[in-house]
Amino acid sequence: MPRLFVTTREGETSEVDVGEGLTVMEAIRDNGFDELLALCGGCCSCATCHVMVEDDLLESSDHRAVNSRLSCQLPFTADLDGLRVTIAPED
Repeated sequence: MPRLFVTTREGETSEVDVGEGLTVMEAIRDNGFDELLALCGGCCSCATCHVMVEDDLLESSDHRAVNSRLSCQLPFTADLDGLRVTIAPED
């Protein structure tokens, strides 16, 4: 099963196994990382999962970086095995 490495806002990194067909957001949420809010549930309308470069959503974040994405828009596939993500600071 593909692995995802998630670093929390406190700097702790955990490895999680990701089931087929999940997005990065779902994998993070389903593995108990409560600090990733994902308020809209993956509808790309809230930016609280920080992951699809869409200026009109991420421009309001004080913590936006060149590698910012909305995690709900990243389908996790076997090709992404070993992907490392860091949960963005809260806005």
